[in-house]
Amino acid sequence: MLKQLDISGPLVGFLTRNALVQSGASVSLAGWAKPVAEPEIAVHVTHDVSAGADRDTANVAIGGISPAIEMVDLTEPPEDPERILGGNIYQRHVVLSGDAPARTGSTSDDVVCRILRRGTEFVRTSNPQANTGNWVDIVRHVADVLAAFGERLRGGEIIITGSVVAPLVIEPEEDTIAFELDPVGGVEVRFSGR
Repeated sequence: MLKQLDISGPLVGFLTRNALVQSGASVSLAGWAKPVAEPEIAVHVTHDVSAGADRDTANVAIGGISPAIEMVDLTEPPEDPERILGGNIYQRHVVLSGDAPARTGSTSDDVVCRILRRGTEFVRTSNPQANTGNWVDIVRHVADVLAAFGERLRGGEIIITGSVVAPLVIEPEEDTIAFELDPVGGVEVRFSGR
């Protein structure tokens, strides 16, 4: 995607309280053009991270990881970075477990990601950083981007790191997507209004 958009790093949007959805809740897809689910790793930042932070500083700032599902409405093809950012990267909701991260630190050793559609395993990966890049580097990148706009990455914030597998277009008859991050935990979202 970076090459396709001719950019040097991932786009950085923002999470709002209004977009947060607890695991198991229902999201109405009424009026959505092309609903897509992105199973992602939520990185829980416990310490402030300044622009230019080294890898060790960013790594120590990661208090833990948990599963998340970002719900986006792909209203147009992802071709123009400015338009994509203008729509907050198509984001409509982020599904979180609501619990503190069950896995501390930034390691992905022994983590298995399983995505379930219609109650059946659809895809799995044991390398959740293969599709997104390294979480420590993502934390550093977000800190740099925020600093460019006079902001700072603060302890207590959450970064969703990008889809661990190819984004999943929600089919018309589909009513649930679940993401299991073994052995950490899982999240699911239900769909209505189609």
